[in-house]
Amino acid sequence: MKILITGGAGFIGSNLTAHFLRAGHEVTIYDNFSRRGGEANLAWLQQDAAPGPAVLRADVRDADALTRAAQGQDAIFHLAGQVAVTTSVTDPRYDFETNALGTFNALEAARAGGRQPIFIYTSTNKVYGGMEAARVVEGAQRYAFADLPQGVSESWPLDFHSPYGCSKGAGDQYVRDYARIYDLPTVVFRQSSIYGPRQFGVEDQGWIAFLAICAATNRPITIYGDGKQVRDILYIDDLARAFEAAVRHIGRAAGQVYNIGGGPHRTLSIWTETGPLLEALAQRRLPVRYGDWRPGDQRIYVSDIRKAETELSWTPQVDPAAGVAKLWAWIQANRELFPSA
Repeated sequence: MKILITGGAGFIGSNLTAHFLRAGHEVTIYDNFSRRGGEANLAWLQQDAAPGPAVLRADVRDADALTRAAQGQDAIFHLAGQVAVTTSVTDPRYDFETNALGTFNALEAARAGGRQPIFIYTSTNKVYGGMEAARVVEGAQRYAFADLPQGVSESWPLDFHSPYGCSKGAGDQYVRDYARIYDLPTVVFRQSSIYGPRQFGVEDQGWIAFLAICAATNRPITIYGDGKQVRDILYIDDLARAFEAAVRHIGRAAGQVYNIGGGPHRTLSIWTETGPLLEALAQRRLPVRYGDWRPGDQRIYVSDIRKAETELSWTPQVDPAAGVAKLWAWIQANRELFPSA
């Protein structure tokens, strides 16, 4: 199968590229290499897999380049995008052009490609907004939903909050509608917190990797809020298997939206539970300071993944403790990529 992966040098993209290369597929990376770690991820791919991926250095805002790249592809995984809420607030035009317009360009490129390729889009749980209608209870170590024991399902009302939510949500709905209007076999993954090796986390995005990198390099850690905020987390290998499952079950998945995350059985609080895991790995106490709550920071988000489990025959396999340990081992083995403070 011929596969195009936009954002293929990023965290998810490089892992997905490696996954499909190892399975014997022909993969082309389409990336502008603007994100930190992209060149290191490409070097890893070129060493890890033989033959390596084809590489196109271009931007998703370039519709002509993207249309050329999509020619003859059997599947397109559209991962490229602006990923931080804070960046979307400071530069909403760039956020819109990269996420909303970039996704439109990718869809049009797929439509012009001649093969009606499978098209899978990485959306976000941020399309559900602040979820003010969901009752939350506070415990000693974490927050919990009062009435959603399985988490948030795909039927929860959309509420695009922040420019990032708007731009990703616009792409989300465009992808869904192209299945209805143009019969393009598209799938939307509304993803929760993804983590694992090759993630160059920063304070605004990739929180597990960011905290692990800080702990490994003696950088200061600031927790915004009280640290009891809860997220469901999904290890990158489990996400790659979800992509593969969507392709395998495309007859049923086409036109569908799936919440993809760790679900209610794979959750961590931002610090009250993640902190002790990292302290055990670092074998020392990790000092933290606390800051004010950030706008739009949900006290809890957990994905209801039962639809994906049923329709894609997929379920996460890596538990949080094991996954964080694997991430920690990768950081330790690649310390040259992470200078100490």
